[in-house]
Amino acid sequence: MRIGVPKEIKPQENRIGLTPDSVKVLTSNGHEVLVENNGGYEAGFENDHYKKVGAKIVNKAEDIFNDSDIIVKVKEPLKNEVAMIKENQIIFTYLHLAATKELTDGLIQSKSVCIAYETVTDKNGKLPLLAPMSAVAGRMSIQAGAHSLEKNQKGRGLLLGGAPGVDPANVVILGGGVVGENAALIATGMKAKVHIVDKSEKRLKELKSIFGDKIIPELSDKTDLNKLISKCDLLIGGVLIPGAEAPKLVTKNMLKIMKRGSVIVDVAIDQGGCVETSKPTTHADPTYIVDDIVHYCVANMPGGVPRTSTLALNKATLPFLSKLAKDGYQKALKNDPNFLAGLNVYKGNVTYRAVADVFGYKYLSPNQAIA
Repeated sequence: MRIGVPKEIKPQENRIGLTPDSVKVLTSNGHEVLVENNGGYEAGFENDHYKKVGAKIVNKAEDIFNDSDIIVKVKEPLKNEVAMIKENQIIFTYLHLAATKELTDGLIQSKSVCIAYETVTDKNGKLPLLAPMSAVAGRMSIQAGAHSLEKNQKGRGLLLGGAPGVDPANVVILGGGVVGENAALIATGMKAKVHIVDKSEKRLKELKSIFGDKIIPELSDKTDLNKLISKCDLLIGGVLIPGAEAPKLVTKNMLKIMKRGSVIVDVAIDQGGCVETSKPTTHADPTYIVDDIVHYCVANMPGGVPRTSTLALNKATLPFLSKLAKDGYQKALKNDPNFLAGLNVYKGNVTYRAVADVFGYKYLSPNQAIA
């Protein structure tokens, strides 16, 4: 198959869909790979790196879309990219459709085959293609939060880990999944006081076994969230319902009980955010203030560390892409129900229930779609 890798055009997005090592695997298996000129430059991958492993460098994104059977990206297609997608073309990337009706409509109209990294599952029901970027975002959330707490960032003027004779900051992490665990890893390493809120008692026990007394587990059904938020200095939003819009756990009224200058980092912003006052921001202008609370809501946090992120993402996505290229989407998806879970839009139909439900679309099961 012919696989196209366009340069990412989302603001401050410097990742790329394939590394040269991934391209080498694909070309050695007889596939043709088209990479847009300087597409990997900001992640440290030069044109020559791609040429040496058999890729063809293409100057224009239009030619990538026009000549490829599969488009491999990192972030969701933007409006002018959607206009270039062809009928029956396979789009393999993060989509986050439940937060973007315009994109969903555009992909429906394109009649393409859209497989979302974030809803592919494994045999344990986990999300193997989302996990690497969730891990990166979780770790970055504490870096971003610690920086935003500085006074020149309009924060409280606190050092996350405190100082001799000075208490550390209070960190509340909503969600104990991959984001939450990785946020806790960095926050505890910085000696902050860390609360993790989750609805699963089993998951909290797992986290307690990992971190011991470095964290305070909080079962959501038995926790007074208002009280917890009123005492926190840094709030990390890491809740996830796979493929669906994030629940709004923190309301605008709750901001009034937070400390002036405290910080919210809403990692769930890709799925609409778990804080009512969240709105997407960029790495160039990452924060804004509502009711004296600093909000950090960058919608592509891992794009800030593109080399690490691209390498981590490719380790997870390459086996799936190799199946797609070798077998075609019908065989690859039919033979792997976990891969089939990634099918979100198929030739004009919505094939992921949470997306259909949030926008009121008719739902077609992925099994029926590819039958």
